[in-house]
This record gives sequence, structure tokens and C-alpha cells, in this order.
Amino acid sequence: MSNIVAKDVDQTNSLVWFRNDLRVNDHHGLKQAIENSDSVVGFYCFNPDLFVENKLGFKKTDKFRAKFLIETLENLKKNLKKINITLIIKIGDSAKILSELTSKKNIKNIYLQEEWTKEETDELLNLKNILNDVVIHSNYDQFLFHPEDINSQYISDVFTNFRKYCEKKVDVRSISLMSKKFGSENLINEDFKVPSLKMLGFDDFELDNRSAFIFAGGSDSAKERLDHYVWKTRKVNFYKQTRNGLIGLDYSSKFSAWLSNGSISPREIYWEIKQYEKDILKNQSTYWLVFELIWRDFFKYISLKYGNKIFMLGGILEKDYEWSTDFQIFNEWIEGRTVEPFVNANMIELNSTGWMSNRGRQNVASFLAKELKIDWRWGAAYFESKLIDYDVHSNYGNWMYVSGVGNDPRDRKFNIKFQAERYDSMNKYQNMWLQKRLFI
Repeated sequence: MSNIVAKDVDQTNSLVWFRNDLRVNDHHGLKQAIENSDSVVGFYCFNPDLFVENKLGFKKTDKFRAKFLIETLENLKKNLKKINITLIIKIGDSAKILSELTSKKNIKNIYLQEEWTKEETDELLNLKNILNDVVIHSNYDQFLFHPEDINSQYISDVFTNFRKYCEKKVDVRSISLMSKKFGSENLINEDFKVPSLKMLGFDDFELDNRSAFIFAGGSDSAKERLDHYVWKTRKVNFYKQTRNGLIGLDYSSKFSAWLSNGSISPREIYWEIKQYEKDILKNQSTYWLVFELIWRDFFKYISLKYGNKIFMLGGILEKDYEWSTDFQIFNEWIEGRTVEPFVNANMIELNSTGWMSNRGRQNVASFLAKELKIDWRWGAAYFESKLIDYDVHSNYGNWMYVSGVGNDPRDRKFNIKFQAERYDSMNKYQNMWLQKRLFI
């Protein structure tokens, strides 16, 4: 029998629906819920549709990101408990489960992060269609520059214009601090378990010892990485010089994985960098890390502006190119069996670890779209499946950009051999992934 019971009807009972905002710190919805409610619960729902095979033959979410998500939720659950909030975790239809939950607990308010891409808006619409007497409060909480602070007429399709406007005219908001916590009576006397990999349809696995991403999910791990990269090792001093690296843990910040599911906010990283610049050093590399956070915002604003066009074959430019749907060629790209060893090495790394460098991503995407002329959305879908740091806006924004249907004003094509020579001149990276591969 469930221990979820309705509290006194005179109380204000609220629920925070966590989706891609899996943190306690700098979380505006959670803060508002706590400040305006007598009782608060957290909620996360695993959508089974994300763990089944799509028409291309792979799962929408594969094991690497699934494991990172599981670790993130374990950490979120722990951190919420510290402020006496229970995280209710379910698998199934979120709208149906939330409808039942709000009724049982007499929930009058649901707080959530604003999302605008199709799957998330459909999910919320389904909930609104069956909810009664529940007020939904949403926050744009995944940006560096808040949408309310940006004049929409300056959201340019050219990144440089957008960046210059933001840097000159828009301030980054301060971090939202929690002003209070609940007493232990707010906790529900029931332990909601985070599903295992097996429950989501995966076998457990050992991390490949060649991986450049060995980190666990969750806010605590994100903070440890931020402290390591910025303060302990000061690797941030050299970010601009090393960011195109291919091997090792510290050639890049790796913050994208935690940013993608909201374990850490871009504001938290921004203000940490600003403190470092004040206390230790300000140089091109510290600026470049903020520069990359602005790129992240840019693709979010592009998807906000164009909506579902980012998923269309012609992209936001509505380009009418001829695209191939040859499954055999596509699978050769997936398996790392193309004519380009540099592409193959990167794809094998992705398949083995759920990670690939930024340089690798640009090259394999350009090769699929510009050389093989395969429907670029297939590549974007494969990245969605495999990448630990998958973010819908950055993923589809970057794929459109590289494929000539997005925001690249020059419609460039990568010279793969030149790129391999420039960034892997000694073949160290390619040898690491190609020599140990299994030919079957």
C-alpha cells in the first residue's frame, strides 16, 4: 500500500517535475516551490519509449547515457533528501502517473523547466489535458542568458552577431540560492528506487579503459570536475590550446555531459570562471570557455526561434538537397568501416564509450552528410542514441550547421585527411582505436 497520502487541504502542496534540470542548486523552480509551499515532492519519470529501438535499428537512448542518467538521479535523490524532499521515481506514462499523484497528494502546483521541442511539449500537453485544478509554473532555467533579458529581434541566425549582442547588452543572472529547507516531516515514508540498467533493458558493462570520459553522473560529480579543471589543475588556463585534442581526460572541460541533463547550470560554470579570472588569471582560454557556453545558448535560441524546423530534412534554411537513405552505407559509417581511418577511429570510440571529441564530431558529421550524402538526421539520431552529453538543441543545431542546412554562412566541408594530419599527425589516436578493434 502506498504511503503517498493527501495532506490537509488548507496546505499548499507542490510538486517539482524534474526533466533536464537534475540538480538542487541554482534551480529556480525548486526554489519557488519551497518558498511558496507547505509541502514539496520531487518527481522523475522514465519514458519507456526512449529505451526501445527506432526504425533505424538502434535505441533512442543507449546504455552510456542511460547509466549516466541513473547515476545522476541517485545523486539528485540524495541531495533532495538533505533538504527533506522525496524524489518520486516512476517508469511509464508521465501524464497518467502525475494525474494520479496530484490527486493522491492534493497537489495544487507543478513546477518545471520550460522545454519547447516536440517530445517534451507533447508530454506536457498530454498532462494539461487530463489535469484538473493544478497550476503549472514553468521557468527558462537552462540558459546562460535568460530569454526575458534578450530582445528577440537580436536573435541572429549568425552566431557572431548573437555573441556580440549578448556580450555587450545582456548580463548573466546571479545564481539562485536556496533560502530554506523543510523539516523531516515533509519526507514520504517510502523509498523510490532508481531503475537499474537491467530494468531499462541493458546489460551492465565495464568502462573501456581508453575512454576520455570516465566521470559519474550527478551534481556532486559535476562540481568535482569543475573544481578539478578550474582550481586544482588550472587546466582552464590552456583550454583554447587543448580543446581540439583527441586523447585524455583534460583536453577539454567535459562539462557538456552534466550541462545536458541539468546536473549543473551554465550560470554556475560562468560565475566560477569569473571568480577564477578575478582571483587567479584571465586570458584567452578562460574567455573561450565562456565563448563555448554562448554557442550552447545560441543553438537553444535557434531551436526556440525555428521550432520543429530543426528536425526537418531541409533544416532552418529549407534547403532542397538530394539525400541518400542507403542503410548499408550508413551502417558502415556507424561501425567505423568507411574509407577514412580518422572517421572510423572516432566512430569506434563513440560506440565503445559514448564519447567523442568536438573535433571528431565535426569530422564524422561532415563525412556522413557532405561525402556520403546520407540523410543528416540519421546521423543526428545516432548521436542522440550514443552520446552521454546529448542535448537536443546542440545536437541538431550542430548537425544542421555541418550539413549545410543550418547556421554556417560558408557551408564548409571538412577535408578529413587534412584534419587527421593536423590533429593526429602521429596516428596516436587512430592507432589507439583501430589496432584494438575486433573484425568480425
